[in-house]
Amino acid sequence: MTLPDTSSPPAPPNTEVVLEADGLTKHFAVRRSGRQAMTRAPRVVHAVDDVSLTLRRGRVTALVGESGSGKSTVARLLAQLYPRTGGDIRLHGESVTVRGGRRFRAYNRRVQMIFQDPFASLNPVHTVRYHLTRALRIHGHGGRGAEQLQAALVELLGRVQLTPAERYLDKFPHELSGGQRQRVAIARALAADPEALLADEPVSMLDVSIRLGVLNLLRDLKERLRLAILYITHDIASARYFADDTLVMYAGRMVEGGDSETVTQRPAHPYTQLLIASAPDPDRILGSAFSLDAEETDNGEPPSLINPPAGCRFHPRCPHAMDVCRTELPPRFTVLSDRQQQDPDGDHWAACWLFAPEGAAR
Repeated sequence: MTLPDTSSPPAPPNTEVVLEADGLTKHFAVRRSGRQAMTRAPRVVHAVDDVSLTLRRGRVTALVGESGSGKSTVARLLAQLYPRTGGDIRLHGESVTVRGGRRFRAYNRRVQMIFQDPFASLNPVHTVRYHLTRALRIHGHGGRGAEQLQAALVELLGRVQLTPAERYLDKFPHELSGGQRQRVAIARALAADPEALLADEPVSMLDVSIRLGVLNLLRDLKERLRLAILYITHDIASARYFADDTLVMYAGRMVEGGDSETVTQRPAHPYTQLLIASAPDPDRILGSAFSLDAEETDNGEPPSLINPPAGCRFHPRCPHAMDVCRTELPPRFTVLSDRQQQDPDGDHWAACWLFAPEGAAR
C-alpha cells in the first residue's frame, strides 16, 4: 500500500465535487400485524425528504440537527447501506446505485463511513491488527509480503497518531480508551484510501477532554489527504469550529445552509436560532441578540414523522409562524446580508417564508 506523504505541507484548497445528493428521500414502512395489516392502508416514516447536499474535496460539511432529525439516515444513504426511496446520489458526477457485491466494494473504496460508537463498530474478539489487516486486504492495499503489510499497518496507525504502532497492533478494543478506539476506526476507514468520509457523530461518545484531539486529527487528514468529509453532529458549536459549511436539518428536511461562520453567528431560520439558544454558552448574557427569548425556546417537541405537519414542519413550534407556513412548503430562499443587497447570489439560504422576496405568497 502506497500512502500519501503526511509530512508534506497541506494541499491547496480544491472545490472539486466528490459526492453529491439530489432530492434524497427515504421512507421506512411501519410494520403492522394481525387485523391492522389487512384493514388499514400502509403507513411510512418520512425519515428523509428531498435532501440535497454537496461534498467537495478538501472541505468539511457539517450536518446539524437534534436527535431523530434524519442526519444518520442521510449518512447511511450516502454510504449505500440503505436503499433510497427517491433522489439521486452522484460520485464525481456519475449516478451510483449499488446493491452489494463488487460494485458495493468498489464504491466503498471511495466512500467510507465512521460510526458514532467505536466500541460497537469494532469486533471485541479481534485485535487492532486483525481489523486493519482485513480492511487493507479487502481493498487491495495490503501488499503481498509480510513486510509490506507490516509497513502499511505502521503507516496507518501513524496517520491517526497511535505511535509506536507496536504498542497498539496486538491489543483488543476493550484494552483501548474511547479516543484510541475511534482513532483505530478512522485508520480502518483510511485503509481503503477513500475520497470521502462520512463521520456520524464521531466524537459524541468520547470524553470532552479528548474530543478536540479527534476533531483536530480529522481536520489534519482533510487538509493533507484532501478528503471530502460529512460531519454529522447535534453540537452546532463544534460545527463552527470544525466545518467549512454547515447544513441544518429538522424533521427530515433541510432548513438552512451556508458557510459555518455565517450560519452559526447569523442564524436565519427560527429552528437554527433555537438550536443555538439551547446550546450552553458561558459568554452569552441574558437577552442576547438572538430573536428567541427564554420563553420561546420551550415550545414543544419535534413532530411525528409518520404524520408530519403540512407546510413547514417547524411551524407548530415556530414563534413567527404565518398562515402560509401551515399550508405551503417553503423553498430555499437566499438570505441577504448588507453586503449582498447588490449581489443576491450568496450561499447562505433558509427554507423559511420569512425570507421570501417581496411579492411571494405569504
